[in-house]
Amino acid sequence: MVTTDFIKYVSLMYNKVRFPVQVMEQSGKIVYVNEAFTILWGYHLDELTEYSIFNDSVLRENNAVEKIMEVLNGKTYTAIDYYEDSLLRSRDYAIPILRTNIFIIKDEDEPYIVMYHEDQTEMLLTEEEVKKARDASYESERLKNTFLNVLSHELRTPLNIILGYSSLIKENLADKIGAEDKIYLDNLHSGSERLFKSITQMLEFAQIEAGNYNLNTETTDLISIIQNCLPEHHKQAAEKNLEIKTNFSHKKIYVDVDVQCVENALNSLISNAVKFTHQGYVEVEVNILQEKGLAICKVRDTGIGISTKYLDHLYQPFSQEDLNVGRNYEGNGLGLALAKRYVEKLGGSLLVDSIKGVGSTFTFTLPLNQSKAFLTVNDKEELRGANKILMIDNSGETFELVKAFLKNSFTLSNYSIREFKLEFVQDSTFSHFIFDVDKNYWQQGIFICKDIKRHDPFKRPIIIISSEYIEDKIKEFYQAGATKFLVKPFGKSDLTKIINETVDS
Repeated sequence: MVTTDFIKYVSLMYNKVRFPVQVMEQSGKIVYVNEAFTILWGYHLDELTEYSIFNDSVLRENNAVEKIMEVLNGKTYTAIDYYEDSLLRSRDYAIPILRTNIFIIKDEDEPYIVMYHEDQTEMLLTEEEVKKARDASYESERLKNTFLNVLSHELRTPLNIILGYSSLIKENLADKIGAEDKIYLDNLHSGSERLFKSITQMLEFAQIEAGNYNLNTETTDLISIIQNCLPEHHKQAAEKNLEIKTNFSHKKIYVDVDVQCVENALNSLISNAVKFTHQGYVEVEVNILQEKGLAICKVRDTGIGISTKYLDHLYQPFSQEDLNVGRNYEGNGLGLALAKRYVEKLGGSLLVDSIKGVGSTFTFTLPLNQSKAFLTVNDKEELRGANKILMIDNSGETFELVKAFLKNSFTLSNYSIREFKLEFVQDSTFSHFIFDVDKNYWQQGIFICKDIKRHDPFKRPIIIISSEYIEDKIKEFYQAGATKFLVKPFGKSDLTKIINETVDS
């Protein structure tokens, strides 16, 4: 029989506990309930004199009685998820989601069943809301990536044709049209290039911000990367009578980087330096800080400089110093924001030192390769052999453009995917393989690239051309053996630059 001292004991233990607690004899009769139980169940103890948990039809239906008996028969502890009984069901409001912990306490060797109810309704509903939000976020991310992928393809492919043929028309008709028509062509080409640059920067920025930009780190010569980047800025610099100077402490400096990241960052910094400089020079300087294992690259100009007030906002996307600069200088304000993110992705930092009206110096660091940080070696020899290229292009559109670009340097033989035969790889007269890969034949293209790499006895360069820009997709071809990946749209200088870079020592 329950004693007064026992009731006092459990009252002290459980009365102020915020979770409902009920204590029962072996018969199932309730001998104690705390305040939280009375609030949730709506019953006081004197209203439960005829109630027994073992006679509760709902507990029997849910096999809860069997779990309670397990504790009475010696089990130390058990729990019931989604607990409910007939008392809860008799109420008018919704039954809360309860987890009930069951254990035994003894008084003078008499066992009593303690049921400790945790209301998990709010927690589970919150988890469900979090799950829904997470699923919605994943779906939003998937839709965004799909949109960017489709947008990239639909914009890059036609832009490739516009840029390519407009440049050819400019070259071929330079002496055959009047001054007014030349202006029209120049505007067409420069507008297309500006549109392409803006689209590319926006897509790359979205990719980085979404965390989808994956690095393809390799050991490469930083000096070669810089020298390959400079030619595309020479024309703009020459138009403004600017000198682009270089100052390298070593002939070759080896760094562990993603080449595309470094090129993008450098091009943004050099392009900005040329754009905002009206007289003087732009200089690219490279040094090493051997004790820190870093290469230090500086892009210095004698341009308009940056005010101290604007320096804090310099790397914010889509920002420009003021409306006047926004009107006088074209651009979307993403160049420096992207450059900073590219450098930081590589484990470096980008700093600026600028004086308004005097000029600016942007300094960034890159990790040196530990095994061969810098060497003094001879320059690469040009590839010797026939200037003949084997091209695979299903539609033939890219082939015609590449053929026009390279007509003075190479002869091209084109095959569709169906026409291509593996024995063509044995032909030693080809110096390069160029493969225009359509998204509909992506996997087939990867297999062909692997076959060329595996069976080519001369280990010649494989250049992939595609409108695909997602890093993971591009990486698939590098893993398959591609030497370079050229993203549409591209110009003549882009293609010849890629070909020159692929010439082996």
